[in-house]
Amino acid sequence: MRVVFADDNYLVREGLAALLAQAEAIDLVDVVADPETLLASVAMHSPDAVLTDIRMPPSHTDEGIEAAKRIRARHPGVGVVVLSQYVEEDYAFDLLSDGVAGMGYLLKERVGDLDELVRALTEVARGGSALDPLVVEALLARRGNDGPLLGLTDREREVLAVMATGRNNAAIARTLFMSDRAVEKHIGSVFQKLGLVEEHETNRRVMAVLAYVKASGA
Repeated sequence: MRVVFADDNYLVREGLAALLAQAEAIDLVDVVADPETLLASVAMHSPDAVLTDIRMPPSHTDEGIEAAKRIRARHPGVGVVVLSQYVEEDYAFDLLSDGVAGMGYLLKERVGDLDELVRALTEVARGGSALDPLVVEALLARRGNDGPLLGLTDREREVLAVMATGRNNAAIARTLFMSDRAVEKHIGSVFQKLGLVEEHETNRRVMAVLAYVKASGA
């Protein structure tokens, strides 16, 4: 998987580039320090995915978000994962306002886990999404009382939020420090409350996540 990485901080840029170089699945084709160079690099190298910081020159606010949106508009086949130091709900909403396909939003604290980072890049490259659980929770809390989610308990909302990041039951259990049995029970309750019956033509997990996405406004 061909990847272009952008971050204006020299130490972060070099450190993360060295980390990505350890992944056999990653071919790091370019490392840049500003959004304009990033856009030029994507046009030149046609990568499968881009990894970019949010805050870059000149204003160090949302240049990474704007670059991500321009990349998706000009190169719809390129997945983009945006990195942020903190959960910034407004930026997350802005990034996902036109859809979550091919987009990712991770906190920088996750990048030390190489497997997690590779998984996120792989997911967006194939047209999926990769959202940090804390970002999902923030989005859910922002508009979690709307629509079909109204009847869910706090714990059921947490399970649904982590489910929306693409994790299976075992991963949900590890993330929320729950037993596998408890996760299964909460997911069953979510399905019931959302009116999702078992049918061959539909995937209830997908339908539940779509209900979350619609209610959260992402």
